[in-house]
Parts: sequence; structure tokens; C-alpha cells
Amino acid sequence: MKETQHIEWKEAWREEYLRWVCGFANAEGGVLHIGRNDKGAVVGVADAKKLLVDLPNQVRDILGILVDVNLRREAGHEFIEIRVEPYPHPISHRGHYYRRSGSTLQELKGAALDRFLLRKQGRTWDGVPVPGVKLSDLSPAAIRQFRDLARTSGRLDPADLRAAKADLIKKLQLTDGRYLKRAAVLLFHDDPERFVTGAFVKIGYFRSESDLAYHDTLHGDLFTQTAKTIDLLRTKYLKAAITYQGIQRIERYPVPDAALREAVLNALVHRDYAVGAPVQIRVYDDHLSIWNPGALPEGWTLKTLLGAHASTPFNPAVANVFFRSGEIETWGRGIQRIFAACKEAGGPRPKLTFDGTGLTLEFRYASEYLQAVSSAKAAFAGEVTGQVAGEVTEQVTESVTAPVTAPVTAPVGDYVGKLLHLLSQREPLGNEQIRDAFSLKSRRRLRETYISPALAQSLVEMTIPDKPNSRLQKYRLTAKGRAWLASQSKA
Repeated sequence: MKETQHIEWKEAWREEYLRWVCGFANAEGGVLHIGRNDKGAVVGVADAKKLLVDLPNQVRDILGILVDVNLRREAGHEFIEIRVEPYPHPISHRGHYYRRSGSTLQELKGAALDRFLLRKQGRTWDGVPVPGVKLSDLSPAAIRQFRDLARTSGRLDPADLRAAKADLIKKLQLTDGRYLKRAAVLLFHDDPERFVTGAFVKIGYFRSESDLAYHDTLHGDLFTQTAKTIDLLRTKYLKAAITYQGIQRIERYPVPDAALREAVLNALVHRDYAVGAPVQIRVYDDHLSIWNPGALPEGWTLKTLLGAHASTPFNPAVANVFFRSGEIETWGRGIQRIFAACKEAGGPRPKLTFDGTGLTLEFRYASEYLQAVSSAKAAFAGEVTGQVAGEVTEQVTESVTAPVTAPVTAPVGDYVGKLLHLLSQREPLGNEQIRDAFSLKSRRRLRETYISPALAQSLVEMTIPDKPNSRLQKYRLTAKGRAWLASQSKA
């Protein structure tokens, strides 16, 4: 006999071993032997008959449960056997909660404790009511967007789609008595972070593990976060490899649209919102990774998740609304759909890992894509070198060429490209002039989507670099920016 998930050995009794009894009660039950050493040999126990009387009372008084305590004999020695049944409600030991996992005892804290307590109550995190949030606090625009999506998907009765907001929210099972559930706040509130710490997405472009070139954070209701995340990855962070078949221009992105969309949806819908950390997307030259905080369903391993399995959504209320909108399926096929999309596009199979705190899905770029991008960079570097050499004198060529001829290591997205084309027509331009040209209302969007990445890639420069926040600040093309435009006109 060996120690297992359901068996624990102790040579002598100590009051602290009530934690092991607590751990068995909170898991699948188990047996605790008192008087058996770590090798499994019975060494006997002192005052066995007294323990036979005292232990049931100790367990009852401190843990509030009943256990079977038996006196056993083996190899001429007596030992105590404590049999613990699994309990349907949470058991604590002096205010702390423990659970048997494998052959170890774990104290539950933070998000793990929240999940445990909710599961014992038959509830999920997103189904907990939120006092202080009224129906009028929900965003009309977010609800209108859901109605449009659900109307297209056909997964909600037309009469329900025409119903008043209160009736629609109730139909979607987003209320608990007179309160809205957490799911309603995530799905339809303009600022869910007021109630849920970390309910946003963070994207960063990395030249290396320690060199962050630029980043963005995306906020708002979950439908808005999903749409903005996918759009920003496509337009700013991922660069298309361009090839030609005859005169037809073919653009290939490193991650297929279907796979990227499914991965972003999975990360937002099925993450653990009890953990106060955002979904984090890291983009590199040769791969992209998406990390979301979370845990595997009870009894699951990574192998279970990768294989055929029933749908077990981490946030069932959130998942139901996304299903009704047509954004996701509910057959437990999300990972397989991602793998299939990558295979169809001729790319490597993504790698899924779980580190105990969250899941990471990593997309490695295909060698053909990397080769095409590398060739484009080399050609671009040549264009820059030639242009700069023609514009500067021999005395300063060395100082100018070094930084400019380096290959472009970050993608030039659509937004940055639009800015470069605008500046090529008239420069320099200030912030307000650029906002007017693009009909932008948000200064923050102008800065994060257009100006900052263009500056980070040295495609534009400030006219007053020593006063970056000056109201007179304007922007103009650099030699690298003009060379990029020249390379595009020849493509």
C-alpha cells in the first residue's frame, strides 16, 4: 500500500493533522492512518484507546463534521484509521480552507478559494449578483450591438430581440432576483473594470523578451474588447507577407483570421475573472502568444482539453450570451477549430500550455511567411540606403546610414501606413490636423494607434523633439518613412 490522493500516513497524532482531515472532506474523501511511518510500516501508536474516543470529538468540534475512527492491528502493532467522506459544502479548519490534490495538501487562497466556495454552492463566478448596478447603468450601444448580432445569428427568438431591455436581460438569465449578475456587467457595461479588476486586454509588440517596442490596452464591454482586439492585431501588430501570382497581389498574415478570432474569443469568454490580471497578448517577429488567467475544469488535464470533450464553459452566463450572438459555438471544439484553421493555412500547429495560473496559446509563424517578410525587409533596407546616400553628404553618411539601414523589426500596420501617406501629401502636421484628416474624436486613439507606433519605428519624427508635449508640436516623415512609401508604390 502506498500514499495516494486518498491515503495519508502519520507516525503519531498531532492536532495540526486536522488540516488533512479537512483536505479530504473538501476533495474526494480519504483515509488517514495514525501509527504508520513514511515507508508504510506500522510502528504503533501511543494511547490508541484514548485517541479512539478523543478524535471523533476533536473533528466534530473543530471541523463540524463526522468521521469514522477505527482501531486496527497489523504486524503486531496497533494503529488508528480515520475515514473521511467527501462533503458537499465547504469545510474550514480555524478559518482556513484546505484541499487534497494528488498526494499533497493545499491551502486554498485568492481566486482558487473563490472558485472552490462557488463550486461547493453550485454557482459560478459570473453568476454572482452585483449590488449597486442598475439596469440603466448598462450601455445602450452594447445591448444594441448584441441585438444586431443575435438577429443575424438566428439563435434568439425575434420576439425576445424586440423586447424591452429589462425583459431581454432577464431572458438571457443575467439577473438574480432584483440584482444583475457579474456577467451582465462584463457583457454590457461601458466600464466593467469599476467592478472587476483586470477586465481588459493588454497587447505588446516585443523586439525581444526584455525589449517592449510599444503596447496598447483595450477596455469596455466584452463585445467591444473582442472587436477592438482583433482589429488592432490585424491593423497594427501583424504584418502581411505580400506575394504575387501574376499581377494578383496576395497578402498572408502569420495567424489565420479564423484561428486568431477563435483564440481571442476563448481568452475573453473562458478566462478566470476572479484573478485581477488582464488577458495578455505578446507579439514578436516570429510568434504570437495569448495568455489568459484561468484553471482547468475539475478533474481535467491539458490532455483532456486538447482531446474531444464536452463543452464546460468557465463562465456559462457569459458564454451563453456570446453563443446567442453567434460569436462562439458551445460544443467544446474551440481548440480544435484553431488547430484546423492553422493546418488549412499551412501553418504550424499552435502550442497550448497550462502553468497553474493560466493558459497560454502560442502561434509560431510559418517558415514561408518569415522568409517572405525577411526578403521584404532586405529590399526595404536597400531602398532606404540608396535614398539616404543620395540625400546626404559623404561626411555624414556614416552617422545617418547606421540607424536608418537597419531592417524594420516591427510591422507597419494600416493605421501607420495611412499616417505616412497623409504626411507625404502635406507636412508637417499637428495633432489636430491629423485628427481632422482621419475624422478621429479620440486624442488617445490618435496617439496610441497612429503617432506612437510611427515614432517607435522611426517612420516619423517630431519637429520639436525636446518638447514632445508642446502644443506647437508637429510631425514629418523621416528618410525611413519616405523609403517605406517608395517601396509600397513599387509593390
